[in-house]
Amino acid sequence: MNVESITLGQGGPTVTPLCIGTWAWGDKLFWNYGSDYSSEELQAAFTAALEAGITFFDTAEVYGLGLSEQFLAQFMQQTDKQVQIATKYGPFPWRFASNSVADALTDSLKRLQVERVSLYQVHWPFLFFMSQETLMNALADEVKRGRIEAVGVSNYSAEQMQEAHQILAARGVPLAVNQVRYSLLTRQIETAGILNTARELGVTILAYSPLAQGLLTGKYTGSETPTGARRIDPRFSKEGLRKIEPVISLLRSLGVRYDRTPAQVALNWLIAQGNVIPIAGAKTPQQVQQNAGALGWRLSDEEIAQLEQVSRPWLN
Repeated sequence: MNVESITLGQGGPTVTPLCIGTWAWGDKLFWNYGSDYSSEELQAAFTAALEAGITFFDTAEVYGLGLSEQFLAQFMQQTDKQVQIATKYGPFPWRFASNSVADALTDSLKRLQVERVSLYQVHWPFLFFMSQETLMNALADEVKRGRIEAVGVSNYSAEQMQEAHQILAARGVPLAVNQVRYSLLTRQIETAGILNTARELGVTILAYSPLAQGLLTGKYTGSETPTGARRIDPRFSKEGLRKIEPVISLLRSLGVRYDRTPAQVALNWLIAQGNVIPIAGAKTPQQVQQNAGALGWRLSDEEIAQLEQVSRPWLN
């Protein structure tokens, strides 16, 4: 399948407009890796993504404590297709010198068995131990060294993003990405000025939790509630589910019109915002195929506006 492509930031790598998230790959703590699903399923999920034309994967050094990156390496060995990998650096308290960025990247590249990654992101704005100045300059050094193609941040406010952008720009390196939580049920990045600032600076938004932990799939109703940690999340309570009913009901009726699922419509709405790439987590080939159904078609401007209207309570 031929999938359109999108450039990360200004002149960054070209990727698919949907990214596969690999937080669950090898993660026993949150995701029961090993008991609920196996590496065979992950391998099949990776293959299904390539078959659907999706070649962009998001990981991090902390996912599965390095296992997620190792799985990607293993699967990439078995294909000759070009795959774009985004990984993340964790600014932990014990990493306070600029060489800690280089060391962490060296370890990630080793686990991934590659010489460079398409995108290297700062996992969260933990600037207490290392100044933004030191951190961004260390990342710019790696772009110059050719070990990373583009620099990204994650969970940065509009102001932090501007500062990072400025420090990098002085080195001739654009800030390509800010990875933030964004969905029809989490629209705070719009009210907090993050989306507008990203547009002004030419920064691409990578949207994590684009289905709001499964709320936008429409499979949870008052009688069908989730298991695990989500059970205690108030959004999944009967009251919480009743509140999102108008959004789900509109997703369902648009889904009928396009022969798509509510989740596929919700992902399509994010892509339609322009310069927004949803990161859809997937542990099985079925989940990948489900996510891929968000591509290859487009909601009309009027339908995009209807979804914007019905989801306004989630702007704050």
